[in-house]
Amino acid sequence: MAIEYFLKDIQAINCQSSFNAQICELHFGSQKVFLVKPQTFMNLSGQAVKAIGDFYKVDYQKDLLVIHDEVDLPFAEIRETSSSSAAGHNGVQNIIDELGTKDFHRIRLGVENRADKKIPPTESFVLQNFSEEELHRLNEEVFPKVKLEIKKFIQN
Repeated sequence: MAIEYFLKDIQAINCQSSFNAQICELHFGSQKVFLVKPQTFMNLSGQAVKAIGDFYKVDYQKDLLVIHDEVDLPFAEIRETSSSSAAGHNGVQNIIDELGTKDFHRIRLGVENRADKKIPPTESFVLQNFSEEELHRLNEEVFPKVKLEIKKFIQN
């Protein structure tokens, strides 16, 4: 959803499906940027990331930014990290396993809003749709901040 928001007012040069992912190519100044949405199951995201990284010879430590949900953060909280563990996130763990490194940048988007963190179980909770109120907050508060962070990452 964050990628879709980012792309709303940016002209992608080319969007295509390849490497088990939807890939949109953009240019920022002289930089070529790829926004990638793996089309595998989330827990297998690393397969697409690795295939694309190998093909384009990506320096993961410098040039990879992964944006993902985070149940360890309250809803709408954003945190940037680098070189951190997956902390139980199966999709991030798969990326780490496939790349053989945890040395890449991440934007973690808080989704936790349960009164009891066991009900429903986390594996069910993360598959639920957002409420209308949550979608509004994401679009009005969270995604604009994420967009700025993506731009900042690209510029650095």
